[in-house]
Amino acid sequence: MRASLIFLMMLSLLVTSCDRQKYPKQRKAVSKAYAKVHKPKVELKENRYNVAFLIMDGVYNTELTAPYDIFQHTQYRDSIKPMNVFTVANTMDPIRTFEGMYILPDMDYTKTDLPKIDILVIPSAEHHLDTDLEDKKMIDFVQKVDQQALFITSHCDGAFVLAQAGLLEGKVATTFPSDVEKMREMFPGVDVREDVLFVHHGKYITSAGGAKSFEAALYLAEHLYGEDIARSLAKGLVIDWELEEVPHVLVSKNEND
Repeated sequence: MRASLIFLMMLSLLVTSCDRQKYPKQRKAVSKAYAKVHKPKVELKENRYNVAFLIMDGVYNTELTAPYDIFQHTQYRDSIKPMNVFTVANTMDPIRTFEGMYILPDMDYTKTDLPKIDILVIPSAEHHLDTDLEDKKMIDFVQKVDQQALFITSHCDGAFVLAQAGLLEGKVATTFPSDVEKMREMFPGVDVREDVLFVHHGKYITSAGGAKSFEAALYLAEHLYGEDIARSLAKGLVIDWELEEVPHVLVSKNEND
């Protein structure tokens, strides 16, 4: 066990030192190395919300790990319906984040019979304003999940994926502050707000992203579990949490709108 951990640490140091332009040449070697590491199949316990995180090459660390931390910690709170958290990608090969970390996906949405997803989280990724929006399989997956999901959340430019899937048409939303105008240009049917950290309209929660992804995740926790649980989750991560102090827009709390 310890030897495997040391191996992973050494491998991570090696691959993160590679120049990003050389990354395509590194994928085969990295995948081969990681294939030697056993990753247990994710355990989905009953009577929990299934929360899937959509990841791809270039995903940003914070927009992924901030909501993941909040939602995973619901498993340590009593008297609530906690969350199963897992990652989905279009491959089982390692996913390289923008900052250079490698992540082994839990499920391949192009091949695996996925469980029902109650909450889909779309962290921002490097190409969410361009080439990722041309990925028909990915957009189709988001649209399919939307048919049954209770909530779909995005962070930073993840909102562009929701908009491309047609899910934000006629809705109020937000995105990374410097990309607000770009989103308005690309998706004129979306009412894109600025100077807010998150927007909740129907079952869609979009956030400005970055470190403020914690706030959007804590909001959903408070929406589902109440103020005391949200504050408990925040306290466990040393975060000050008062919803009234966070700039946000609530259009509707009815996820069926």
